[in-house]
Amino acid sequence: MFAFCADPDTLDPVRWFACYLTTGKHQNFYWAFGTVFLLLAVTAPTALLFGFGGAIAARSRIAPLSWLGKGYIAVVRGVPDIAFFLFFVIALDQGIEYLRHVVLCPEWTEPVRQGSDFLVCNEAKMPLGDSPQWVHEAYGFALAVLTFAIVFGAFAANVLYGAMRAVPKAQVETAAAYGMSPGQTFRRVIVPQMWTFALPGLANLWMILIKATPLLFLLGVEDIVYWARELGGAVTPRFSSYPHGDWTFWYFAVLLVFYLCFTKLSEVVIDRLTANLARGQATAGGEALRKGMA
Repeated sequence: MFAFCADPDTLDPVRWFACYLTTGKHQNFYWAFGTVFLLLAVTAPTALLFGFGGAIAARSRIAPLSWLGKGYIAVVRGVPDIAFFLFFVIALDQGIEYLRHVVLCPEWTEPVRQGSDFLVCNEAKMPLGDSPQWVHEAYGFALAVLTFAIVFGAFAANVLYGAMRAVPKAQVETAAAYGMSPGQTFRRVIVPQMWTFALPGLANLWMILIKATPLLFLLGVEDIVYWARELGGAVTPRFSSYPHGDWTFWYFAVLLVFYLCFTKLSEVVIDRLTANLARGQATAGGEALRKGMA
């Protein structure tokens, strides 16, 4: 905060807003945008990894592995996102604590499940009760990343599975005729070419992932939606040096502008990436590029 912020009651409107926008809570609000970027930076490749693994499993010739891949895609895609987020995070957290409880507290005789309560020994809690605040926040963020990755990984797996099947069979057969093994054909022929077919679907998933980041609020992470609600609500002089009415609309308007700008920037990047991948490919995009250069 600025030096002139010592007495907010004596400030003119410009300085009042300068002081108001630099309070500790607003600093947390600004840092929350970094939380969103970090979530996207970690979740996107992790979800793609889940998707790639799910797609490979789904197209496997080993029946149980194929069932596992197709089951993962079908089950996760068939459950509403909000229901999965709310259920899976609780189940995963309790599952981790239960395993730790069994290992660390074998002398425990009371049942873990007591009505609606889930009770484990203090040593098994995740994180520990005396852990620093950043450990609690990091643990919650890690659960959120894993949940997002599993959900969007299933959609990515469906996209990649279709993209692998879209690679012309003639090229796969030609690779086999040249003596390539199935593994070599997959690595050298299918994977390099599938991205052209997969990119439109993956681009849509990226946009949906951006729009899904407010779900962090439901998972207990203090994201931009949490702070917008916290800061936008009406505050009286009794509880704050910077009282104001209900400004929720304005804070969420800022979030609206942020998401619109971010998605527009994503569209520009995706369009350029699509053009680069389509160059020289026997696809509609590649043919359009060839005609445009002719």
